[in-house]
Amino acid sequence: MAPSDTIAAIATAAGAGGVGIIRLSGPRAAAIAAQLGAPRLRPRHAHYARWRDAAGEVIDDGLALWFPAPNSFTGEEVVELQGHGGAVVLRQLLARCIALGARQARPGEFSERAFLNGKLDLAQAEAIADLIAAGDTRAARAARRSLDGVFSQRVEALAEQVTVLRIHIEAAIDFADEPIETLGGAQVRAGLSAAQVTLADLLRDAERGRKLRDGVHAVLIGPPNAGKSSLLNALAGSERAIVTDVAGTTRDTLRETIRIDGLELTLVDTAGLRESGDAIEREGMRRARAELQRADLALVVIDAREPEAGHAAVAADVAQVPRSLWIHNKADLLPATPMLAANAIAVSAATGAGLPELHARLAQVAGADAGESVDGEFTARSRHVDALARSGEHLAAAQAQLDHEQLELAAEELRLAHDALGEITGRMTADDLLGRIFSSFCIGK
Repeated sequence: MAPSDTIAAIATAAGAGGVGIIRLSGPRAAAIAAQLGAPRLRPRHAHYARWRDAAGEVIDDGLALWFPAPNSFTGEEVVELQGHGGAVVLRQLLARCIALGARQARPGEFSERAFLNGKLDLAQAEAIADLIAAGDTRAARAARRSLDGVFSQRVEALAEQVTVLRIHIEAAIDFADEPIETLGGAQVRAGLSAAQVTLADLLRDAERGRKLRDGVHAVLIGPPNAGKSSLLNALAGSERAIVTDVAGTTRDTLRETIRIDGLELTLVDTAGLRESGDAIEREGMRRARAELQRADLALVVIDAREPEAGHAAVAADVAQVPRSLWIHNKADLLPATPMLAANAIAVSAATGAGLPELHARLAQVAGADAGESVDGEFTARSRHVDALARSGEHLAAAQAQLDHEQLELAAEELRLAHDALGEITGRMTADDLLGRIFSSFCIGK
């Protein structure tokens, strides 16, 4: 059930000469606006008003707009007061609203109320924050698609597939003496296989959306003195890391964010991996391996003159990372360009040779190559990807139980798969999860 009190928030506090906005949401929004001095408001019309304090002195003047429930962002009565953007004036007007019975909105409370009143589902509400935080046009477009419900519609369509399967299996349980094949077993198996294919496609697109929103966590890893820090500087376009000829110069992790074809990559430079080293260097290597545990992509930098030794030094550590790109640095010191495997590239951080090809390869490996269609893209979050992955595991378990004609267990696995999907849109989300999500929003949203 949605809260019923009237809340207020400063949505925008622009500089001198800009526009400041205060929004009121709740059953007394229009009444408070009238007490401030607004004229009789017509729905969705702009009205000029002079807002006054308790003594009748003018605080500010501007426009007032009224959106009656349920035809507003929150689904409640909403009044928007547009005035001058000075911080002092906005604080005075906000204080007057609170004195008349409003209260300061919690971070994200407007979006929370929209969710609780059925105006948005949870994935759409999160997309508002993604749209605000978008770093480029592509990310903004993807967030807009999520806000428009593209992601939610695909989740709901999959949930409907699972619902149909649950209904069929639950009905079959009532005829336990009959084999599943006589009760439409072929139809159920086909439906379950189709649901798994749908989920796999959605999970792939959601993972792409997560990378578009959060960026790709790429870790530069390799033996000492292979040129990891030089490569970081070359990719970043600035002298971010200290570079010397002394092996083991990098002792701690260093982060730099770059954008390639609209995709954000967080590059993490790490200490070189080797058997020996002093206590500080060993701690640096421990941190390097810890970064690999969280990496989406390992950029394995080895000396192009000693590829076998470089491979042997880091192969075991890199094996745990989902994707890797082997970068043979210092290629300018070789007499000829070497023949490399498909997941390797030769570059020179010193001369810049091979760096354009490395940029293109990074975009491709990260799943954002320029030739890829962006149609259907949407933003997603780690929790969405996790929920889809768990749903997929339960669908696979349901398939196994169905193969053994354990209908009760298959039905339970399908329920768990359905619940995991419900977490994405908020159909079956616990209150504590809601609190964590909305608390990350800004005050005006």
